[in-house]
Amino acid sequence: MSSFQSIYDRAARRKGGPEVLEDMLPSLPGNDLNVIPDDRWLSRAAKGVMAAGFAWKVVENMWPKHEEVLFGFELEPVAFLQAADIDRIADMDGIIGHRPKLAAIRDNARMMLDVVADHGSFGEFVASWPADDVVGLWAYLKAHGARLGGMTGPYFLRSMGVDTPLMTRDVVAALVAAKVIDGQPTSKKRMRAVQETFSRWRQETGRSYTELSRILAYSIDG
Repeated sequence: MSSFQSIYDRAARRKGGPEVLEDMLPSLPGNDLNVIPDDRWLSRAAKGVMAAGFAWKVVENMWPKHEEVLFGFELEPVAFLQAADIDRIADMDGIIGHRPKLAAIRDNARMMLDVVADHGSFGEFVASWPADDVVGLWAYLKAHGARLGGMTGPYFLRSMGVDTPLMTRDVVAALVAAKVIDGQPTSKKRMRAVQETFSRWRQETGRSYTELSRILAYSIDG
């Protein structure tokens, strides 16, 4: 397996040197996850669901109307939407009228209500999740949420301030080149290898998962 230093050195060469590379690395928002209101978690998850297959700017511009129509993404009223309500909302002007995605937003509100019942808030649940099992959190969202698998769940978490790698095409290519995995990380075995490797690199370098995955992506010619 390649050392992370060799990966870093390759990324630095590609980007014009270590100083340039360091300036390009992202930082986390620094949110206190446990104090983010539940409605903001649902709003951002919903935006990620809606954005799949759409231009992000279009979704962003239309989002105030979705906030208005969907009760400010308060969990309970969204969770109790019925099929007729979803049909009515889908037909409104200014709304992305994708009924399966609107139903997924309702289902995610129900999922979050279940979490809140056990943990007090969705933010408390996420904040208490072990940092060395972030792929387990991805799996939870995929299994218990709606349309939160693939890249949608990790992007949702990252946007809320959760330190998580992203399995983009370049990150996966870098992990394959480093012999961490031998293909797309779709199996439990490969996902475990990804988590173990990121946890080790995080401890060795003192860098966040966010920084590590970006360095990996920058190390790939493209």
